[in-house]
Amino acid sequence: MKDLSSIYYEIAEVSELIHLKGWAEKNAGNFSCKIVSKVDSSLVFEHKLPVAYPLLSDCIFIITGKGTRMRNIAKSPESNTVVIKMNALGDSYGYLSEGIPVTSELITHLAIHNMIAERGSNERTVIHSHVTELIALTHIDEYCNQENLNNLLWRMHPETIMFIPNGVGFVPFEMPGSENIAKLTVEALKSHPIALWEKHGVFSIADNLNDCYDLLDIAAKSAKIYFMIAQSGNDPKGLTSNQLDRLSSIDF
Repeated sequence: MKDLSSIYYEIAEVSELIHLKGWAEKNAGNFSCKIVSKVDSSLVFEHKLPVAYPLLSDCIFIITGKGTRMRNIAKSPESNTVVIKMNALGDSYGYLSEGIPVTSELITHLAIHNMIAERGSNERTVIHSHVTELIALTHIDEYCNQENLNNLLWRMHPETIMFIPNGVGFVPFEMPGSENIAKLTVEALKSHPIALWEKHGVFSIADNLNDCYDLLDIAAKSAKIYFMIAQSGNDPKGLTSNQLDRLSSIDF
């Protein structure tokens, strides 16, 4: 395989940021990066998947290992991540690295990457993290509604409407690691760069891990501003509709 040092550097950098934010208690959170490389064609694809992802034929991914901690990934990304390659049918994978098995959220990650390939867009990275401020919002019934959730996030901070104009997709509670939550997450990410799992965490997709992290950071800032204002005893009214329209017209 080609040199992966630049990818491992970014993995270490973003993992440290997630850890310092407190978004990765114990072994919480995981990520995947689709990479381009050449490997030995004699690889054995012995790990059968419950669902086939034909658009991921022969693709290679760096993914967090099962049970790994973000704080440890930051210190040693090579030993806390795994490299896998899909077979030609996209229904099995083999390990290109030794040691730990892949994260239990593999199915969701592959389903997301397959959706991205289907629509032909350029995102190649996926982050799942337990963003405290966003999870807290889903403990309020009013914000377990996608329209209300996005109206709140957009109104709290200009950067949210500017950099996340499509908003956040809301996913009602489902068991993590299941095929059902993978399907719901994919549906949410078809039209949003972030999917928020009720009372659990978030997924973000972007061209690279730093951009994935930035999306979560911006959304979390809006939620934090809301809670800070509410805790001060004031009503967080936020930006007006006119102000949001003006911000939306800015060309980046």
